[in-house]
Amino acid sequence: MTLSLLADIGGTNTRVALAEGTEVRIDSIRRFPNGDYQARGQDIAHVLRDYLDQTGAQVSGVCVAAAGPVQDGIATMTNLDWVIDGAKLTAATGAGKVAILNDLQAQGQALGHIRAENLRRVVDGPVKRAAPMLVVGLGTGVNAAPVHPGPQGRVVPPSECGHVNMPVRTEEDFQLARFIEAKLRAAGEPPHAGVEEVLAGRGLANLHAFAAHAAGHPASLTSAEVLKAAEEGDTIAIHAARLYVHILAQMLADLALIHLPYGGIYLIGGMSRAMTPHMASFGLGAQFREPRRVDLLEQDFSITVVEDDYAALTGCAAYLHAIG
Repeated sequence: MTLSLLADIGGTNTRVALAEGTEVRIDSIRRFPNGDYQARGQDIAHVLRDYLDQTGAQVSGVCVAAAGPVQDGIATMTNLDWVIDGAKLTAATGAGKVAILNDLQAQGQALGHIRAENLRRVVDGPVKRAAPMLVVGLGTGVNAAPVHPGPQGRVVPPSECGHVNMPVRTEEDFQLARFIEAKLRAAGEPPHAGVEEVLAGRGLANLHAFAAHAAGHPASLTSAEVLKAAEEGDTIAIHAARLYVHILAQMLADLALIHLPYGGIYLIGGMSRAMTPHMASFGLGAQFREPRRVDLLEQDFSITVVEDDYAALTGCAAYLHAIG
């Protein structure tokens, strides 16, 4: 039995698992707190070594998904002082086959390997086989990347589109952008109203702050508190959630026209799952399918929420299997 070693490195924890071919062994998944390793001056190499020592597994390949940019085969973590390269992974594991992916790239590689019960369609539409797809991450940060099938294997190019400008269509959108800029400026941060400021984990909190300010009742809630308040019928929280869906629909429509994902749009991450119950009631589909000069958005593309928390590990397994 040939095993592969997989790691999904987040900002707080690293999940490590074994795989046989494209199948992740769910019972092998273990979590390791990144902060504990960083405090000791250790990094992912020590995490992987500890996992192998604990399990006694011998692996022929290793693939890690890193929450940060990957250039020339080297990953630089966004929220950790870790730099990851192939030599480090080989030394830690003894594996002859090594791969390093951005976490969103790993999610893109997972598409087509996720069980049907972990996929929730939120906007219906045609899905063409072997066509480009789009994976959109909504979590601690925001990002998106096209997924292109091809004769030499699947290609998921890197991206940092969470930092593009937030869509501004209405007078309220304009006021929101100015509110976000002022909030960032006051905090000593670059005053740029990017989509991450309104759609990431902190984004719903920012939207609530804006809605509360507009209502004349300034307040500060976390995103989790906003969701709870919305479920309890709080009008300001509902306003914030409605704004979230409005902005998300506009961003997805723009990305769909840029990338033409006839194979479907797939939303991943904690915020996509948390907002799923609100997508239909606040009109995600209708706003996504708003008429434009071309009618593509009115008839093409589907939107699906991925509810598999281990999709990045599956993507790592699929990628290693594909490269042989």
